Amino acid sequence: MTSEDIVPDSERRGLIGILPRAVRPYASLMRLDRAIGVWLLFWPCAWSAALAGIGRRVSLILWLGLGALAMRSAGCVYNDIVDRELDAKVERTRLRPLASKRVSLRGAWSLLIVLSLVGLIVLLQLNLTAQLVALASLAPVAAYPFMKRITWWPQVWLGLVFSWGALVGWPAVEGSIEMPALLLYAGSVFWVIGYDTVYALQDREDDALVGVKSSALALGARVRAGVTIFYALALLMWAASIWLVRPQWLAVLALLPMALHLLWQAATLKQESGADALAKFRSNRFAGLLMFLACLVVGTAAA
Repeated sequence: MTSEDIVPDSERRGLIGILPRAVRPYASLMRLDRAIGVWLLFWPCAWSAALAGIGRRVSLILWLGLGALAMRSAGCVYNDIVDRELDAKVERTRLRPLASKRVSLRGAWSLLIVLSLVGLIVLLQLNLTAQLVALASLAPVAAYPFMKRITWWPQVWLGLVFSWGALVGWPAVEGSIEMPALLLYAGSVFWVIGYDTVYALQDREDDALVGVKSSALALGARVRAGVTIFYALALLMWAASIWLVRPQWLAVLALLPMALHLLWQAATLKQESGADALAKFRSNRFAGLLMFLACLVVGTAAA
């Protein structure tokens, strides 16, 4: 088999396809062809900053966006370093650069260091409290790739990690962590558990074969019910957060578009269809925008 035979289609088209051939495997390692992960990491940061009353500080949102891009990319590289042997056994992941040996382990570590330096530049733009909170995320981030070997609910750990931005955005504006940020974070954790359970539906057969655990396997035929419960808990936490910022029912109603979207996801989810699961998962990029607009409206009105 030649190196050309093991190159996935994603490296022959789109953003990665226009890059020099030597760079493409590294861009693939960063998942530059899958921006959904960056959005999902960015949204809780943006929600928190917006609900805190970010006003016209557009530069902070841009820095948080760059941080999400760097840290999500770094997380993907680190995850692939840890999972390189496991990825080679799963159909959906066997063509990843490390699993297919198109990128060396040394090259992957070098890329991880570069991305971490970009993250450091972003960190220095924040105040001290936000910096300390952001740094505290490194331990749970480092532990995440091992969770699917330990627990049936690695999605819970992913929720703790991917929602961390909600604890960073608020102090980046206010200088301290307050209860609305904690409730926003809790709601985001439930949201992540829900959408990542949907995502895990794609890999149930492969995961079962190689011994990888997931909430989709743990829930079995009750995935739709489980996702509905997780989304309902997310909305409850978010409503409480908004209420603390602006104690008016009209403010809580700002969540209605997000609630309707999550209800659509859960009600129409086809548990046996990997394609539908992927489409529903990706729709959370739009869901995050709906939540951001709600937080922006409430935070601006309360300022």
